[in-house]
Amino acid sequence: MLIYFYIDMLSVRIGKDLKEKMFKYKHVNWSEVIRRNIKRELKNLERRDLARALLLNERYLIKPDEGFSSVKEIRKWRELKWSGG
Repeated sequence: MLIYFYIDMLSVRIGKDLKEKMFKYKHVNWSEVIRRNIKRELKNLERRDLARALLLNERYLIKPDEGFSSVKEIRKWRELKWSGG
């Protein structure tokens, strides 16, 4: 059985000055640096999406009237259902 792993490739264009600066540090795995930063940015974006969703949920949350009891309301509807009325 053969298992194939497909790895997508991403090309990034950089300016000559940046390339020269990176060339000074040949020991650095620049691909890994870029991967780490992409992952970090995605986490930040996902957190922002979650925070936005929570804020929207809070904005549209319907708050019951003072003294409302969901337990009493459920009991009332169950009694109506089983009493035939």
